[in-house]
Amino acid sequence: MRFKKLGLAAVAVAAAVTLTLSGCAGGSNGGNNNIVSVNGSEPQNPLIATNTNEVGGGLIIDHIYAGLVYYDADGTPVNEMAESITSTDNITWDIKIKSGWKFTNGEEVTADSFVDAWKYGALFSNAQLNSYFFDAIEGFSYEKDTELTGLKVVSPTEFTVKLSSAQSDFPLRLGYSGFVPQPKAFFDDPKTFGENPIGNGPYMLAEKGAWKHNVDINLIKNPDYKGGRVAKNGGLKVVFYATLDAAYADLLADNLDVLAGIPDAALKTYKDDLGDRAVDQGAAIFQSFTIPERLPHWSGEEGQLRRAALSLAINRQEIIDVIFNGTKKPARDFTSPVIAGWSDKLEGSDVLDFNPTKAKELWAQADKISKWSGKFELAYNADGGHQGWVDALTNSIKNSLGIQAEGKAYPTFAEFRTDITNKTITAAFRTGWQADYPALANFIAPLYQTGAGANDGQYSSAEVDALIAKGNTAKTLDEANKAYQDAQVILLKDLPAIPMWYGTSNGGYSTKVTDVKFGWNSVPLLQNIIKQ
Repeated sequence: MRFKKLGLAAVAVAAAVTLTLSGCAGGSNGGNNNIVSVNGSEPQNPLIATNTNEVGGGLIIDHIYAGLVYYDADGTPVNEMAESITSTDNITWDIKIKSGWKFTNGEEVTADSFVDAWKYGALFSNAQLNSYFFDAIEGFSYEKDTELTGLKVVSPTEFTVKLSSAQSDFPLRLGYSGFVPQPKAFFDDPKTFGENPIGNGPYMLAEKGAWKHNVDINLIKNPDYKGGRVAKNGGLKVVFYATLDAAYADLLADNLDVLAGIPDAALKTYKDDLGDRAVDQGAAIFQSFTIPERLPHWSGEEGQLRRAALSLAINRQEIIDVIFNGTKKPARDFTSPVIAGWSDKLEGSDVLDFNPTKAKELWAQADKISKWSGKFELAYNADGGHQGWVDALTNSIKNSLGIQAEGKAYPTFAEFRTDITNKTITAAFRTGWQADYPALANFIAPLYQTGAGANDGQYSSAEVDALIAKGNTAKTLDEANKAYQDAQVILLKDLPAIPMWYGTSNGGYSTKVTDVKFGWNSVPLLQNIIKQ
């Protein structure tokens, strides 16, 4: 996460360009046997990179795998396994990987390890949540099993990727965990493999059974890792807390080393409690809530009126001041202020203002189409510290519109996400996005493109799809961002998700660790932490 906007101009390349991402070598630096503990959440699914699009599983996968590229603290791409990533037309990319890398089972990482993993992730019948990340590659289909004809292995250390059209930010995407390689054992039984994954990253599972479901997962340093993220500690213990309050209590008692997130009740005091061990910085995080159109009253013109009414009924600034102690900022779009191309002046953004009078007018217009009955429910996971703001938000809706409104708690994040993924949830539900890579496109396409894996509300707009495609094929970052901004103008009318606020990195660390820094995407750089 960053205080300032990320400069990505160097990543958006022109039509005839050769891009070689600069690599950096990591030192061995005296890693010790001390294990750093950090809070996390039970992954929704087995630890399969192409089927993990939530933060609990993502935190683990990012640390047990090495991909072509990783992002440094600022969000700058740095070569990890890639020797070079080059193109002369932004359509055909030549990727050379470093030799001598091995998975933790001793198998060599080759070009086939990447190509086979990508083909698995893209195959329609495998139903991977991250399949849309491969949709730019020639041969991809959202409707049937097809071969990714755009992938060709040249040698054990080289492969080419042919895209369906020029893509302005393709190299930047490659730091996302969905693009990591897989060993041969993965393809024998992916689900079983996901319980004890074999990676090639800075950490590895401590032992078979290191993942204790709903409790924790234990990782140890991978002594054979060759990239720029060499661990300076002996390993990680990711603890799945039931509440942030419990995690914060452990942090204060020095029983937890790193906490990413502060419970609402402690936001006013945590800086005094922790002193210079408190973390407060900008983040590439967007928070919203989504109402599926399949639910009664939420489709067509009636649904559009009610979504706008709800948005206008929410006093975002008051909720931020009271619940979050002013640590967030009211949303003015669907992205993040720390990303290049962000704008708070998009046409239609006044729907994000607090205007209870207009909210009542629009709600009344919707009632003329179909009279409202029942209550508005907003679902959330109780283990994430969300009750405070959900109660405040539903009270704001209740007071503004004069309807029943309340929260609907799920015990765990995994249960919550399962109902969302299975399309069985019967209420509005909290949503948000922690960026996979630092670009506006990553906040738009995965969430609102027709059929995208993180499109939880099943939103579909031909206009938005066309503008996403226009942005993807733009020759410069400025041209791409203009298309994504235009797409957001439509999103502000349709409100497939209702923007609430931009996230921040609020966290802290114990007296037992040093060298703690949070990255551009709010994730602590765990490999750099030294435990006393």
